[in-house]
Amino acid sequence: MTNRLITLAEVKEITGLGKTMIYRLIRQGNFPQQYKPGGFASRWSECEILAWRDSQREAQQGE
Repeated sequence: MTNRLITLAEVKEITGLGKTMIYRLIRQGNFPQQYKPGGFASRWSECEILAWRDSQREAQQGE
């Protein structure tokens, strides 16, 4: 799998989280940090987001 840089809209779709929650989790150190490819743009590593989502699912199953 190639590691794409994805937009906030794609991150929201993958995780089911809203923008405010995503940025709150980043500040808390509980979500993958965004990359700044230039200007005001923010992008996330697709692999990191998928790994985060999978770890959340595993944690829920362990409860």
